[in-house]
Amino acid sequence: MQSQSTYNYTVVRQFAIMTVVWGIVGMLVGVLIAAQLIWPELNLAPWLSYGRLRPLHTNAVVFAFGGSALFATSYYVVQRTCHARLFGGWLPALTFWGWQLVIVLAAVTLPLGMTSGKEYAELEWPIDLLITVVWVSYAIVFFGTVFKRKTPHIYVANWFFGAFILTVAVLHLVNSAAIPVSLTKSYSAYAGVQDAMVQWWYGHNAVGFFLTAGFLGMMDYFIPKQAGRPVYSYRLSVVHFWALIFTYMWAGPHHLHYTALPDWAQSIGMIFSLVLLAPSWGGMINGIMTLSGAWHKLRTDPILKFLVVSLSFYGMSTFEGPMMSIKTVNALSHYTDWTVGHVHSGALGWVGMVTVGSLYYLIPRLFGRTEMHSMKLVTLHFWVATICIVLYIAARWIAGVMQGLMWRAVNPDGTLTYAFVESVKATYPYYMVRLLGGTLYFSGMLIMAYNVFRTVAGQKPTEAVIPAVSGAQA
Repeated sequence: MQSQSTYNYTVVRQFAIMTVVWGIVGMLVGVLIAAQLIWPELNLAPWLSYGRLRPLHTNAVVFAFGGSALFATSYYVVQRTCHARLFGGWLPALTFWGWQLVIVLAAVTLPLGMTSGKEYAELEWPIDLLITVVWVSYAIVFFGTVFKRKTPHIYVANWFFGAFILTVAVLHLVNSAAIPVSLTKSYSAYAGVQDAMVQWWYGHNAVGFFLTAGFLGMMDYFIPKQAGRPVYSYRLSVVHFWALIFTYMWAGPHHLHYTALPDWAQSIGMIFSLVLLAPSWGGMINGIMTLSGAWHKLRTDPILKFLVVSLSFYGMSTFEGPMMSIKTVNALSHYTDWTVGHVHSGALGWVGMVTVGSLYYLIPRLFGRTEMHSMKLVTLHFWVATICIVLYIAARWIAGVMQGLMWRAVNPDGTLTYAFVESVKATYPYYMVRLLGGTLYFSGMLIMAYNVFRTVAGQKPTEAVIPAVSGAQA
């Protein structure tokens, strides 16, 4: 019964290492498609064209990189805070191998043009069924561990992880409802504007729960651990949780301003998006203020720099999103590269930085080391990533505002001042800056991969003994 007296770190190690691997793959594809916008001749074949590689990039970064990080950290945090080994015996291993199979199938089918055409939900119905099996197994493992906990209290990070797991399950099942016509093709169960509404209820909440709630679970655990301080206000953490999960659900219609969606539905999406600013900033402030009494650590601790700067980008992105949901602002930003900048300030700045910081904390402890092989390389990675994000999002913001103004400009006789191709030509220099920024971020992932390899090479994976008597949160 020795296995029952230790935490299950095996699956945590597997997901943590694959997070780094898929991060490199996802960022590499991103760099390639950024280059294709500058040099169209890089569209070498149909399966290597921008239109097919772009959904591969989003799936690789969101679900392969981000998903593997969420599996790894949620499995680690739920065990440590519940003082219980993962529930389900072989089920955690099933979630690992099943999720990797989903990713590989996505990497094969998307370049071949097998797609449902739905943002963040492009995978066809057989893969959707596999995702459902893996996700139900994930929920059984996670909540089974919570139910058998030895601690009387459920730490708030597990609330965020639990909400992310349950909500993504509902989103996936509803939005992926389809009528198969062959093994590789299906059609949505919804039609017209209803399909668009369901898609963006899914699409924005994929951001809200997959890319926000789950990573807030990371924030509530790893920032206090790395800072050596308790979370600034546990009460604010709980208020943040309930306010966020209630409000986020209704914000999706802001993706459909100036479309066939009824105007009242667009307005509701805008209102809830504006309300969303309050809980989002409450969570950001709570995370940053956790450093009260430990601000000096920022000078010397690059892992803490990753985690705290990620919160800065979270706050910036969650201010920018509500602002862009205002209809008058959206009239300028809609369909422009400003939206691309907003998405990547959240993806690279918030999700990427908090994931990297959490992994730099986690990986040494999974392999019997106190810290990474080279903290200087961690510092280098931090500055490379930060410079990249600033270059990337600044280029997208400037290009986006310029595009919006050019598209709206009219002559005295009412004709358009600029042809569309002129706005494309004017954007070209900013595509170059984006490529530079993306290349830097990819380089940072290579630095991380080398550092991780040197950290784990020759090390014997370690296990931690579960406390026999419940005490303070681990």
